[in-house]
Amino acid sequence: MALGRRQQAAAEPPVEPVDWAGVQTFVVSAVERPVTVRRKRAVSGKRAVRVARGSKDLRVWAPCAFVGSSSGPGRQVAGLTARPGHTLYEDPDERRLLCFVEPPVDVEADGERRFAVRDGRGQLVGTLVRVPPGRRSFTPFTPFKHTWRIEQPGRPEVVGRNEWVSGDAKDIAGRVAGKLLGGVLNAVTDLGAEGGDQSSKPRTLEWRAENKVVMVSEGSEKVTVRAGWVDRRLAFAFALVGDR
Repeated sequence: MALGRRQQAAAEPPVEPVDWAGVQTFVVSAVERPVTVRRKRAVSGKRAVRVARGSKDLRVWAPCAFVGSSSGPGRQVAGLTARPGHTLYEDPDERRLLCFVEPPVDVEADGERRFAVRDGRGQLVGTLVRVPPGRRSFTPFTPFKHTWRIEQPGRPEVVGRNEWVSGDAKDIAGRVAGKLLGGVLNAVTDLGAEGGDQSSKPRTLEWRAENKVVMVSEGSEKVTVRAGWVDRRLAFAFALVGDR
């Protein structure tokens, strides 16, 4: 670390970890202290699931779960291999395993791809399911992209779809009408790409259970959990796997 960064970090208190179980909005990043009006240089730490803390001028991204080091061969848990990049620890020294995502399993019958998420003892937390594009479009334009599903034992199924096609037919029609009334003439193009899924902007997914939004994700970069019953480890797993 350069001298300037050491002096800057020394002038501020350490960034303390926060409890992972109740976080709402988080990112996966190595940035610990972002650039602000009062902070001219960013300071990085270990790649982790992070939540915003502090004032706008002295904002920090506090870690709540640390991503496994990519230099390791993987950790064996109950006969399963926890791959470094898809493994989370409660401590930066990687001693307390929080959870890990198993390699995907493709279901040939319906084209789904399933990612089992397990806790530190190897017990199943839940499953992420990548659902391929279907023919359920309400418009005659281009086909929709893939969607997602979260299967959490004992809880309602959570379905992640683009914000444009999330909800019932009335909700969707209202969004379309609002966009047209706003004078945006490329609505058809955006809908075909599931709501502006362009390279410059990640698509936003609304994750619904029983027609209520329980989580929102912006690409894989930023996730907000709205329902307390959603196991945060499943939300973290989605961010690690990525919306691709």
